[in-house]
Amino acid sequence: MTTRPAPLTVLILLVVALPVAAEKPNIILVMADDQGWGDMAYNGHPLLKTPHFDRAAATGLRFDRFYAAAPVCSPTRASVLTGRHPNRMGVFKWGYPMRPQESTLAEVLKAAGYATAHFGKWHLGSVRRGSPAHPGHNGFDHWLSAPNFFDNNPILSLQGKAVQESGESSMVTVDAALEWIGGEVKRPAPFLAVVWFGSPHSPHRAIDRDRKPYRDQPKSKQNFLGEVTGMDRAFGELRDALGPLGIRDNTILWYCSDNGALPRVGSAGPFRGRKGQVYDGGLLVPSILEWPARIKAPRRTSVRCNTCDIYPTLLEIVGTNPPHQPRLDGVSLVGLIDATTVTRPRPMGFWNTRDRGISTPSAKWMGELLAAQKQGQDLPPHVSSRQAGQLPRPPRPDDRFSGHAAWIDGHWKLHRIEGKDGKLRWELYDLAEDPSEKTNVATTKPERVQKLREGLDRWLKSVVNSLNGADYARR
Repeated sequence: MTTRPAPLTVLILLVVALPVAAEKPNIILVMADDQGWGDMAYNGHPLLKTPHFDRAAATGLRFDRFYAAAPVCSPTRASVLTGRHPNRMGVFKWGYPMRPQESTLAEVLKAAGYATAHFGKWHLGSVRRGSPAHPGHNGFDHWLSAPNFFDNNPILSLQGKAVQESGESSMVTVDAALEWIGGEVKRPAPFLAVVWFGSPHSPHRAIDRDRKPYRDQPKSKQNFLGEVTGMDRAFGELRDALGPLGIRDNTILWYCSDNGALPRVGSAGPFRGRKGQVYDGGLLVPSILEWPARIKAPRRTSVRCNTCDIYPTLLEIVGTNPPHQPRLDGVSLVGLIDATTVTRPRPMGFWNTRDRGISTPSAKWMGELLAAQKQGQDLPPHVSSRQAGQLPRPPRPDDRFSGHAAWIDGHWKLHRIEGKDGKLRWELYDLAEDPSEKTNVATTKPERVQKLREGLDRWLKSVVNSLNGADYARR
């Protein structure tokens, strides 16, 4: 078990009198693992208790149409760190490592003077010391990370060293983050803290305290709802600590999830689909942004935004860019934050290929690492991470796009569904009139389909070009 140098309350007392030093904002990015759009009390869930999320949604900027870049976890996480669709870097499904060639948010902000840290679920490569894809090789100065989701009393990787933690998983993550933040506020540099929960991913194992409000529900639902409530409690501890630490006003606290609702236990609200699907129920997630220094009154927006937008937004706020920025899919939301714009400047694309995910059994792998290190040995990173920088050989063709892609332009959403036999099926929905994607109007609006198809085809070709390495050749 790791030993904390001081309780959180002592850390707060030590720094409460310190001045807010940075003109550039501190940044805390928080992400859930498998929380759907409807898995929030403020979005109308009939059972869930999420008082801390509800207060944040009632105080800051609440996004009512915020999309994960992909319908599963690892790809969306890559999009947050790069501003790019994950297929551009080969993160097709869960367990794929992020390419070292990418410019990450942590790298760019570190070059701009930020201290950087990652806490919790990584799932973008091995977290072993020799991995070219661990958080430290992606710009994070400090990291306490898991290779995938993690449950209570987890074993985590402290910069490559396996450490046994004790406690409810979301609280473990937040306590570690606050310990680090408590040290950083004593220094003049601003910080980036990425706090990625392992909940409410299955198997659901809520502690008794968090299951109690749902004791009249079936056991499986008790545990799922309890994990969301545990996550809410941890988020509340993080949020409530910012005031006593003297940094609340000039800290961006941005919350979202990595994909849409889980089948059976999760809620997609009124939207069609679930995790793993490109319909809105598999992509729409709750999202809240608080920044009291700049967002002085609560607001809601129905502008369609995307996890790819986080990177360019933060770079514009900080006033920095990498020297060789590859093509972005995200757009800056600064105008939306400042309430100077109410539209999205360009469409957004989605593409869920038929590539299979890579198994990433976090508890097993971390247990093996802990046992080996206790014997004075270390373990090498897994093969997929050792090969993280490799490009497709042969290159992927740019005239076949397997799986399910979609293109959202304004309120129109075009689906391109390519079967294993190469046959195409097209679906078109007016999301303004048909948010549940029930009525396919592709046959009655051929001109609209053609216009959207041209944009989607161009975008898919550009994604394949990036995947094959074209962006890196320009450096």
